[in-house]
Amino acid sequence: MPHKLEDKRAIVASVNDVANTAHSAVVAEYRGMTCAEMTQLRQNARGAGVYLRVVRNTLARRAILNTDFECLQEILVGPVVLAFSVEEPSAAARVIGQFAKSNDKLIVKAIALGGQRMSANEIDFVATLPTKTEAISQLMSVIQAPLTQLVRTLKEPSAKLVRTFAAVRDSKQEKQST
Repeated sequence: MPHKLEDKRAIVASVNDVANTAHSAVVAEYRGMTCAEMTQLRQNARGAGVYLRVVRNTLARRAILNTDFECLQEILVGPVVLAFSVEEPSAAARVIGQFAKSNDKLIVKAIALGGQRMSANEIDFVATLPTKTEAISQLMSVIQAPLTQLVRTLKEPSAKLVRTFAAVRDSKQEKQST
């Protein structure tokens, strides 16, 4: 059923709004998938904070114009689904990659991250990028390591002195008891 012009503009505006705020995008071909499989993919995406949309290619091309995902223009051929990572850069790649492993009808065509188009083979690389909380914890451990080492270094002379005094005390108590 053809869309009215206002509907098309609303679709383009909606996808463009998401594309302007998204960190990454995945384009996958869904030819041959059943409605139940597509519903499961949508539920997985929704649970991971991924915006998933099936849009006509002409509308999708207009929606991603002047965004970081403009590099995906020539990939938009055939029945494709767009998955945008809104919260974490790796979320869309993780959802689409995991679903594609269990469903051979979903074929990843390309990934866009930071304005650069990546091949479909790199989906595992993008999917394993750390989440925001993981990246913060890694950064904190890197920042904390030199401080921890400094504290240990500063504490060691006094600890050594205490151990020396304890050894002298123990040796004196041993002499007195014999």
